[in-house]
Formats: sequence, structure tokens, C-alpha cells
Amino acid sequence: MAKKIIIGNWKMNPLITKEAGKLFESIAKSVSRIKNTEVVVCPPFIYLDKLTKIRTSKVKLGAQNAFYEESGAFTGEISALMLYDLGARYVILGHSERRALGETNTLINKKIKSSLASGLRPILCVGESVRDESHGYFNLVKVQLEKCLGGISKNSISKIIVAYEPVWAISSTPFRKDATPDDSREMAIFIRKILFDKFGKEAHKARVIYGGSANEKDALEFLKNGGVDGLFPGRASLDAKKFVEIVKICEALNK
Repeated sequence: MAKKIIIGNWKMNPLITKEAGKLFESIAKSVSRIKNTEVVVCPPFIYLDKLTKIRTSKVKLGAQNAFYEESGAFTGEISALMLYDLGARYVILGHSERRALGETNTLINKKIKSSLASGLRPILCVGESVRDESHGYFNLVKVQLEKCLGGISKNSISKIIVAYEPVWAISSTPFRKDATPDDSREMAIFIRKILFDKFGKEAHKARVIYGGSANEKDALEFLKNGGVDGLFPGRASLDAKKFVEIVKICEALNK
């Protein structure tokens, strides 16, 4: 069974390289004795090169997006192969903030295939904007999974992490609401069923994690009762103390 995993998404933060290095070093130093939890930090592209040079065996690096072509006339894009060369080993794909900018399931599918071919482990984000009384959100997540993972082989599913992020619970969403471990567990069970229907017994090798403004205050409940293999904090990952606390809570549960 794969280790539990905590993935920090820094989004477009911090503002300068010096702050990024200081934050990463603080996290790396504080988790140096962690043994049973995988720790990943996903900073903005421009910080990857510097952070790769900070020596740590406990914190892996990820990127926040990738283009689906290796190279060419694609102004402003960065390929999965370039990211791997920079030291990234994971990549966030299909985040709700990118979907809001027009990113489609078809485009995300191309990015997943390219990332896998380049050696990156995709973190596929899925989740609904609202929870309607008719439970239509289940079908929305089903469509996201089926289209984003179309054409992916059974042998590759173990390399993919599915991050459930209900958009209505993300801190940047207006009038957001808190999600509960019950919400997480319900969707985690559903996600695993869709994966099993598509990939068979190999599906159990894929990890399902919870985002939705996960923080140090609710980490224990989500990890114990949310039916997930880890957490995907955003804002909390920008505070070394809070992020490390989440990691330590996960580590204590895994002993």
C-alpha cells in the first residue's frame, strides 16, 4: 500500500524567490524525520530551479500545470519534459481555478498523457461547484474522471493521484461553506467506484486525497474519517508551521 501523501499548492505565492526559498527550507527542516508520509510542495514554475538545489530527501517538488506538447511554437507554455528536467516529479492538472479559465476535460486528458510519458505523476483535480439536491454533482465528477482519464492504461493508474476539491469549499470561492469528512468520504467512495469500473483491480493503487481548504485544524478528522489517502492544502501550505502540523498529524496516524 502506498504511503499517505500531503501535497501543498502554493498557487501564485510567495512574491519573491527569497521568500520561497525560506519557506521551503523551513518545511524541509521540520519534516526531516518523517518516515511514513510522502510530502510534496508545488510552487510557481519560476521557483522550481532554486528549490531543487535545496538539499532534502523528504520533500518532493511538483508543478502547478503543464502543456501537452514537448516543445515548439507555444508561447508562454512549459512542457512536462521541461518540468521533469527542472526537478519536478508531480504536476497538478485540472485545478478548478484553471477550469474556470476555460480548461476542458479533453485538454486535461492530453496533459495527463504527456505528463505520464515525461515521468511526472499527475495530480488530477475533480470536484463540483455546488451540491444540488438532485445529486447531479456525482455525474459531474464521473464525467470529469472518465474524460480526463480516457485512454490511460491500467498500468499507469497507480501513478495518478485524484484530488477531490469541492469548489464550494475552497477559500477563494465567494460565500464558501465548510465541507465535512462525511462529504469527503462519500465522494472518495464514489471516485474509487468509478476508477474500479474503468481500471479494475489496479484502481486500488490510485490515491484519492482531499483538498477544499484543508488545514491543520480539520486535518485529523479528514484523514481519520474522510476516506482519503492524504490532503491537498492550499493556503495552509504557505505557512510552514501549519503545513508541517498537517504532515505530522498524518504521520502520527500512519505509525
